[in-house]
Amino acid sequence: MSRSRSRGALRALVSAALLLPLAACGTGGDGEGKASGGATAKTAGFPYTVENCGVRTTFKAPPERVVTMNQHATEIMLALGLKDRLAGTAYLDDKVLPQYEKDYKSVKVLAKEYPSYETLLGANPDFVYGGYASAFDKGEGRERSALEKSGIRTRLNIEYCTPGKTGVQQLGQELREVGATFGVRDRAEALVKKAEATIDATEDKLKGTAPASVFVYDSGDSAVHTAGGKGIGNEIISLAGGRNVFADTAKTWTDVSWEQIVERKPEIIVIYDYGGTPVEAKKKRLLDDPALQDVPAVKNKRFAVLPLSSAVLGVRVPDAVRSLAGQLHPDAFKQPR
Repeated sequence: MSRSRSRGALRALVSAALLLPLAACGTGGDGEGKASGGATAKTAGFPYTVENCGVRTTFKAPPERVVTMNQHATEIMLALGLKDRLAGTAYLDDKVLPQYEKDYKSVKVLAKEYPSYETLLGANPDFVYGGYASAFDKGEGRERSALEKSGIRTRLNIEYCTPGKTGVQQLGQELREVGATFGVRDRAEALVKKAEATIDATEDKLKGTAPASVFVYDSGDSAVHTAGGKGIGNEIISLAGGRNVFADTAKTWTDVSWEQIVERKPEIIVIYDYGGTPVEAKKKRLLDDPALQDVPAVKNKRFAVLPLSSAVLGVRVPDAVRSLAGQLHPDAFKQPR
């Protein structure tokens, strides 16, 4: 998706395309007050049917006991004001956003990474919301069909089943569908509007800037794990005034060789910050590699940093665009004197 699209076109893309899930399930404004109390069979907007990553589910009322697996799923629930629905959570990549920290601490952490099937069942959930496809790993017994047989409804973040590229359109769809599932459509709408405003403001700042060529360094030594052209990470780069040098790879994530990085000569390297390897250690690995000394980003020590939790389809996307844009094009964000 080109960053040169107009502000009006962006607003039209988000507003028009994302109204579809809302229209399909009715207005449901009265359901807003049902999110923190007991659900009833007559909750406005229900029954609600949604098709999610090949699984069609009808909800007669909002789920009551939810387990979230992966940080961006957890933060979407907290952003929608649904902490009282959380029976458990698992698997942070980094730190929960400060505005959600208090609510997050009130939720039971089932496991540092993914819980076992038995631990998951022990939380007695009626709904499991996974951020990555690995949340529903068949080998671990957590596949969606097995959970359904146990009476547990499920949802997978749509970044992992979108047929084309993932962009702001899918962000709005994710927020609206989760909002509809829990009868809080107005809250979801407010998040979408806020996302529009933040992205519009960033686009205004970037007017007249030329895209910078960017390589994402997630991890890797013999081979390199990076962002391909299919996921929201690629869209964040584009909206932030960058051009992902591996945008031609039709995958959300992909492995590449160091030789390919040298050939594509990125001007800036975006480091994803998470896990046990500090950002400074990743920078040192890149700066100390003799094979990379002629790569413009390494030669000029041009690095940008994003938390991994900001590079996936969740509520952080608009602020990730703004943060990355400021790092790629600092002059465009200087305050006028």
